[in-house]
Amino acid sequence: MVENKWFTRFILAVILFNAVLLGLATDDQLYAQYENWFVILDIAVLAIFTIEILMKLIVYRLRFFRDGWNIFDFAIVFGTLVLYNSHFIAILRILRVLRVLRTISVVPSLRRLTIALFMAIPAIGSVTLLMALIFYVYAIIGTSFFGDLAPEYFGNVGLSTLTLFQVFTLESWASGVFRPIFAEVTWSWIYFVSFITISAFIILNLIVGEIVNNAQQLSEHAEEESKDMEQIKQDLKELKEMLREK
Repeated sequence: MVENKWFTRFILAVILFNAVLLGLATDDQLYAQYENWFVILDIAVLAIFTIEILMKLIVYRLRFFRDGWNIFDFAIVFGTLVLYNSHFIAILRILRVLRVLRTISVVPSLRRLTIALFMAIPAIGSVTLLMALIFYVYAIIGTSFFGDLAPEYFGNVGLSTLTLFQVFTLESWASGVFRPIFAEVTWSWIYFVSFITISAFIILNLIVGEIVNNAQQLSEHAEEESKDMEQIKQDLKELKEMLREK
């Protein structure tokens, strides 16, 4: 039953319903008007999650804790149960919000994408170090050439780094930062365009490419496992037919 796709879809529906419930509860007026209903529905959702975890513990026993996603689900549900009537309201609210993240553990595609993200962390660390070096070099250049012209943006290395981060996000960088400096220093476009090209386009694409590559590898591995399972089912079916004939 716990492996049945309908059971999984039901749990996913409860998680999404819980997400909507948490969103509505942020409206103080609405929550005050229907507080009893919010409490009853929250208890009902928690009860369903608890029953689900207990069913899986009965089926898998200690094997349940070999899967990191199962441990994640168990920690959220168990923590909510322990702190439900305690004074740790802030922690309880965080755990309630974290229930929404159980969507990741239920949907296989989201699990693969999250695993791909964690697999990319070593490569992302190297790319981040490279990006930090680029930021530092450009911050020194910006402070040296534009410090007197625009001290609010390039007054020191710290301010220059914050300004470069704004430029990196492409948020109002042209009108807010670039054009006033360009009006005084015409060659400043080389500085800004080269920084955006290196940081926002090349470096960011390296990170995205690493994540996509890992996700593709996981998808291919999942497809191979699916084919193996289908072959095993076919072999078992043929074996049953042979036994029936005998």
